[in-house]
Amino acid sequence: MARHDDILPRLRDLAEGPPRRLPPERQLAADLGCSRQSLRAALAILETEGRIWRHVGQGTFTGPRPGPAPLRENLLIEAATPEALMHARLLLEPAIAGAAAERATPATCARLSALVGSGRSARDRQAAEAADEAFHAALADAARNPVLIAVMRFLSRARRRVGWQQRWETAYRRAGVDAFTGLHSDQHAAVVMAVAAGNGPQAASAMREHLETIARMMER
Repeated sequence: MARHDDILPRLRDLAEGPPRRLPPERQLAADLGCSRQSLRAALAILETEGRIWRHVGQGTFTGPRPGPAPLRENLLIEAATPEALMHARLLLEPAIAGAAAERATPATCARLSALVGSGRSARDRQAAEAADEAFHAALADAARNPVLIAVMRFLSRARRRVGWQQRWETAYRRAGVDAFTGLHSDQHAAVVMAVAAGNGPQAASAMREHLETIARMMER
């Protein structure tokens, strides 16, 4: 089994390039053919060299440690697991739907209804994903709150990460195009109906039910 000084050159190569998160220790040790103890010793050396940095609860990242400013958004998105993203969506998006019900105009409701139609007519996963992302973004726009719009954009960027897309693809293929788009669109339509009625609690409840359905589909 390789020692820490044997794997240093390979780790230094891995640390080159744009900043990104390294694989978990267990996976990295297996890839390098070393023990986790040897890996930690080598990573400690790279950290002193300024090639990597670690963030408790987030992982190990390449490049120099950021200064006192908050983590760059792309690193936070890179660190987000599908489970963390869904948890955040369940916390935030029902509230966004509720806010949309309080401030939506007839024009924004018409736009939301049109996007429901686009989702219902989608014949492949890419089209379904595009329509879904546009619907959720339009819902944030309907709330007319720039902070909520920015939050939704952040969530949309996180959804484009590979881990989420793989889960989404699996759920889509398992359900089939008709069942997936039909259920998805029906639930979106329920949100729009509550928003158009100005019923914030009902809009929030409909969005929560929708997201919980997606979470169950992606867990199977």
